[in-house]
Amino acid sequence: MGIEALSRGAEHVTFVDLSRKICTLIEGNLAALKIEDDEFDVVSSDQSKFLRRAVKTQAEPFDVIFFDPPYATDYEVVLDYVGEHLEQLVSKDGLVIVEHQKKKELKPEISGLRRYRVLKQGESVLSFYEVT
Repeated sequence: MGIEALSRGAEHVTFVDLSRKICTLIEGNLAALKIEDDEFDVVSSDQSKFLRRAVKTQAEPFDVIFFDPPYATDYEVVLDYVGEHLEQLVSKDGLVIVEHQKKKELKPEISGLRRYRVLKQGESVLSFYEVT
């Protein structure tokens, strides 16, 4: 999704994946596409640790957070954390997009985030949240 965002004009994308192997694959794809180094960061980290570090270091808020965890992950823990630290993590007009299994129903509102769109794609669903 991040490479697609860059191809459509995103200024910068931060890729976060726990697997170093996946991070290396992402870096290889970015290099093959000749994406400039200043347009991306690739971080090998757990998503919760990454978000906690962003809050702690007062990083600039994200315009879009795309959360595509393994389906066994507890989504609410991460979404609650994002909601609790909304001003630090999500820009005023930002979005949080979560990919999840159709069977996994997410809350319509989560700590300052409101789901405004659901897009079903086979067994997967994209839930779009905006800042309230």
